[in-house]
Order: sequence, then C-alpha cells, then structure tokens
Amino acid sequence: MKVLVSDPLSKNGLELLKKNKFEVTEIEPAQLKEEIKKGYDALIVRSGSKVTEDVINNSKGLKVIGRAGVGVDNVDVAAATKKGIVVMNTPGGNTLSTAEHTMALILSLARNIPQAYKSMLEGKWDRKKFKGVELSQKTLGIIGLGRIGTEVAKRAKSFDMKVLVYDPFLSEQHAAKLDVEVSDLNTIFSESDIITVHTPINDETRNLINKDTISKMKKGVRIINCARGGIIDEDALYDALKDGKVAGAALDVYATGEPPADKKLFELGNVVLTPHLGASTAEAQENVALGIAEQIVEYFVNNKIINAVNAPSIDPEVFKLLKPYILLGEKIGKLLSSLVSFGIEDLKITYSGDVADLNVMPVTSAVLKGMFEKVQQEPVNEVNALAIAKERGIKVVESKTTRHEDFATLIDVSVEGKGVKVSVAGSLFAHNADPRIVKINDFRMDMVPSGNVLIVHNSDIPGMIGFLGTVLGENKVNIAGMTVGRHNKGKTAMTVINIDSSVSEKVLGSLKKNKNIIDVKLVKF
Repeated sequence: MKVLVSDPLSKNGLELLKKNKFEVTEIEPAQLKEEIKKGYDALIVRSGSKVTEDVINNSKGLKVIGRAGVGVDNVDVAAATKKGIVVMNTPGGNTLSTAEHTMALILSLARNIPQAYKSMLEGKWDRKKFKGVELSQKTLGIIGLGRIGTEVAKRAKSFDMKVLVYDPFLSEQHAAKLDVEVSDLNTIFSESDIITVHTPINDETRNLINKDTISKMKKGVRIINCARGGIIDEDALYDALKDGKVAGAALDVYATGEPPADKKLFELGNVVLTPHLGASTAEAQENVALGIAEQIVEYFVNNKIINAVNAPSIDPEVFKLLKPYILLGEKIGKLLSSLVSFGIEDLKITYSGDVADLNVMPVTSAVLKGMFEKVQQEPVNEVNALAIAKERGIKVVESKTTRHEDFATLIDVSVEGKGVKVSVAGSLFAHNADPRIVKINDFRMDMVPSGNVLIVHNSDIPGMIGFLGTVLGENKVNIAGMTVGRHNKGKTAMTVINIDSSVSEKVLGSLKKNKNIIDVKLVKF
C-alpha cells in the first residue's frame, strides 16, 4: 500500500507505517495537488495541507484520508464521501494539550501575564496597571462539552470555579459526574465571567458569539477560543473590547486562518493572541502521528474503521457481532439489484429479533452497497452508500422490532417505485453461519446466497423441476442445491437453483421459451 504524507509527521508515526510494509512518500503541502495524481491508497495530512475537491478528484485509488489532529476543516469531507473515501481524524490525541492551552489562556487573561511581561521587557515596573482577578468563585461558561470541553471543566473545578455547560447532547448523568451545571446558551451568556467555546465550525456555530450575544453578557466578561476560527465574529469582538463590554479575549484560532499583521485585534492591549498552539506540544504531536498511523494500519490490515468522520466507526467487539449481519445485508442488496428493473423511490429495512439490539447503520450501508455496486461507476462502500441513495432520490427508512414469530433474527428489505414492490428477507440460523435468504416477495425458501444462482418464477405445475434439471443437464450445468417456494398449490412458484458455474444467454433463452416460465434471473454473488 502507498501512503502520501503531505505535512510533517513524527518519526515514530512514519516508522510504524513502514514496519507494516507501507510505502511512504513525504512531500510539501504545495505539491499535493499534482502528487496525488500518481496514485496512493492513503493520504495523511495535518492542518497545513488543503485537501480540496480538486485534490480529491485528482486522486487515483485513494481510499483513506487521515487527519493527524481533531479538525477536518481543511478536508472537503463531502467530496471525499462522494468518492467513497474514508476521512479519519485523531480526536483524542491533542485533547489534553488543547485543554491545558485553554487554561493557560484563561490564566493569562485573568492575570494579564503577556502584557505584564511585555512591560517588564520595556524596563517598567507597573504593578497597579496589571492588577488581575482570581478564578476562584468565578463562573466559567463552556459551550461544547466534548473531550476537550470535559477536560477544561475538570481543571476549572480544581480552581474552585462554578462551571455552566451547554451541549445539546449532554446527559444529566455525565454532567453530574463532572459536578457541572447543564445550562442553555442565554444563561451562559448572561451569567458567565469567562466563556470558552469548544465546538466544531458549522452553520449553527459560525459567528455564535456576535454583537447580539455579546450584548447579553456581563460587563467585564472574558472570552476564549481554542476551537475553530469563525465561531466568534471578530469585528463584533473588537468593538466590545474597545468599549469595555468585554474585559479581555484570548484567541488561538482565527476566521481567516493566519490573521494578517494589520488585523484590528493586534491594536488592542486587552487581548492574548497565539498562533494555533492548542495541539503544539511534543506529546500531542507524537500522539496524533502514532494515532493516525495506527488507524491507517487497522483499516488496511484488519478492515477496521476507527475515528471516521464520514463513516460509522465500530468498536472491534461490536464489529465481531455485526460482521455476519453486514455480510447478509450485502447479499440481500445484490439480490435486489438483480430482481429490480424499475426506478427505486423508497427502500425500507425492518430489523427483527437479535439484530434489532445492535447499531444497524453499517448493515444498512451494506444493503445499499450490494444494490449499487452493479450500477454505480464510482466505487461504492460503507462511506458513500447512503450519500448515493440520497443523490438518486431514494428515501431510506429503518425500523426495528425485537420480536419475530419465525426467526431469531431477520432482515427484511423492500424497495418500491412506479407502483411496483420487491422484497427480500434474510436470516442467520446461527450467529456465524452462512447467510440465508428466507423469502423473496411472498415466496418462502431456504436459499444460500453464494456463487451462481438461478431464480425462476414459474407456474406451479407437475414437471417443472424436471424441465429445469433437463435443460441444465443438457448444457453440462451442475446443480448444487435447489429450493422451491409457492403461494398456493397450483398457482405460481419460485424455484431457486444454486449452480456450480455460470450459464450463457443461450441457456437462459432455452428456459424462457417454456410457456410456464414467467421469468428467469441469473444472480452472481
């Protein structure tokens, strides 16, 4: 496997890749757009490389983009997803480093440390000018309580601060463990002495701190951003710093990436500005380098997806449980792709029995992957399967029930379009047993979805099985297994025949000539 590294990566991270027989090429970020055309299996970047849509479209055979760090703002995730490329990051590698930097900025603001140091260098001894405030008994508002926000909360509690937190997915139990108060944004804005943000940048968080929200804050509030540039409206912040509404601000990230030297914030004496140092510790650099290298190895060697931002990451133990169902889902999808000859508008998957207790998203992706593989020009995998369905206007609906009358576990998939419906259901008779197809439309059966399979819809009359066997025998096609399902005696039946080799169009034509054969499909699993 070939890995392209376009930002500096620690020696140990590179050695881990080489130890696992990966061919590693190191380049400068400016070379990325041209170099990626040469064909690489994986790309590793940090914040210096811009993995744009053009870069992604120029790639050949790229399967994984690894971001050594938490943010993926410099990666066009949507373009990668469309091409079926997994985008991974290392969210835990720089957690402590960024949390500690946040506390360093809070302390620097509270005690005017950078300003006092600069004054000392100028030969001054101005103690009164740099009088600070204590953190004890102050209220810290934390917006976003992920890994970093959680570590900041722990450290703030050790300073005897009152901590208010806002996170739409925060449970009361987790908040209670940290001894913090769950709050809403308006309360954080109105009651906090210090506010720190730890969210991604998106439509909901862009300019979250702006003229209106600053107007709700206490006079003398201090604001910290070690998360993402653009969360704070820097023009509004400048005005509030100038008029004293905001006592101080500390920024490690900026809306424009690297801010220009003439930026207005540089004029002010009540700001602390650092050049994106949140993850800049020796330990964090080593952690993210080793972390992304390990994830790349796991993906290619053990087929495990870890810390993917555009595909479900599955714990190894959970993957063991899901793997048979993922295989079954893909088989069902392949069978549907051979049976359906109309534009699909709706796809419904019902998970019954044991499988309903699991995270079935990877199984749903596997069903779609099996369906689209024959019709999609670009590679289809667990990353882009749902995106492809959306592009094609297919509505995907999942439902679960823990009970089923006939099977311990059942995956039932139906597709509809233009007033036509086709359904396939499959099961596992034991957890690691081969997948079985147990129903096609309303025909019950016990089919092994493997190799070459003939699916024959025929009249339920005597002699049909003999006819099928005779035609196949005359063409030297050996039958490995056969199952028959029917609605009512004497109506129609479905005959499924596992065969040892494929059959030609001529053989299929011979079968279709029989007036009692309604349809014949050859499915290759």
